[in-house]
Amino acid sequence: MQDAEQRRTSMPRRLVGGLQQPLPPLAVPTPARQPGRHAVVRDRAGRRLYAIDGIRLLAALMVAMHHYAGTRRVDQPGNLVWDRPVSDIMPTVFRFASYGWIGVEIFFVISGFVICMSCWGRTPRQFFVSRVIRLYPAYWFAIVFTTAVLVALPGVWGRLRMRDVLLNFTMLQSGSGVMNVDGVYWTLWSELRFYLLFLVVVWSGLTYRKVVVFCCVWGAAAMLAPIAKLPLLELVANPEGAWYFIAGLALYLMHRFGQDLLLWGILAMAWLMGQRELGLRIDEVEHVSGWRGSVAIFTVFLLVMVAVALGATDRIQWKWLVTAGALTYPLYLTHYAAGTTVISRLRDTMDARLLVVTVIAGFMLLSWLVHRFVEQPVARLLKRGLDTSFARLRNANG
Repeated sequence: MQDAEQRRTSMPRRLVGGLQQPLPPLAVPTPARQPGRHAVVRDRAGRRLYAIDGIRLLAALMVAMHHYAGTRRVDQPGNLVWDRPVSDIMPTVFRFASYGWIGVEIFFVISGFVICMSCWGRTPRQFFVSRVIRLYPAYWFAIVFTTAVLVALPGVWGRLRMRDVLLNFTMLQSGSGVMNVDGVYWTLWSELRFYLLFLVVVWSGLTYRKVVVFCCVWGAAAMLAPIAKLPLLELVANPEGAWYFIAGLALYLMHRFGQDLLLWGILAMAWLMGQRELGLRIDEVEHVSGWRGSVAIFTVFLLVMVAVALGATDRIQWKWLVTAGALTYPLYLTHYAAGTTVISRLRDTMDARLLVVTVIAGFMLLSWLVHRFVEQPVARLLKRGLDTSFARLRNANG
């Protein structure tokens, strides 16, 4: 999820007796600490970062806990999930679960990191194919699964019209003003806009300099969009999510080329803008958690990601984390509407905390099955078909 670039540097020279003589090489600077167009990639940049797989699963579990036991909706009297405020049923769980929504922001940061890592040295065609086979198989299954659950167990969530369900299969429904089959799909719209923007950089060839410029230009656009009152700029700049993706890009550059003041500056700006976005989300959407606690959690996560980027977690090589990371996407896509519907039917059959754990465990098992029997085989078929299609395009004469 990168090809090493070779850097050619001429040795510094000095005048001795009117002739240029080579200076002895300095011992302190190394190519990995001097990022540029031809910077040498660190050896560890080619290794799998198992810690990120674990963080991704943790973020997905945070979001699931939030949806089951930490949202404003489930804390209302007579709510359709628990029938009474969840803070009355399990107050301690609610207190912690109310911050679980931050898992989405964590996903965005990780996405910036992983996309930059997986695209380095790839062509736009390879980037496009990798995104299609990664996103769509589990997503298509989630639409069918969630729709079937809502049809079989009505009462908690309304069902969309069939034509709107069908449009959801494109993943472009938000751009058409159509509701999502499951509310969690809203993040995919942010991801898609990030991919389209980053595709421009991939097309031009990824380098340290180009990614840094991209971060700065995108960040400026995201800052200007809310006050510019230009819908197209706001759509493209994605001010709600831009700085989280930018943080991930900066962290990957640290991982690949080493830290420097410029990257720390971009990361600091992302933190400053991110804490503001956290506050806005609390005020406008969540209404259940505090700004200080949210910023503290987000800050700890960024520090952990800095540790990952700088190699502090390289010794973590537990193979089971690969499977944990594979469960993340299907778990995120399937857990919300279907899971809260199941809870509404089983809430009187067992202890509420045991029920939440049981439902999450059930969806983790479902996620493994989706990964094993849907994602992997469908992804292979899609890749084979897309590779054939692009080969035909490349060789077509008319």
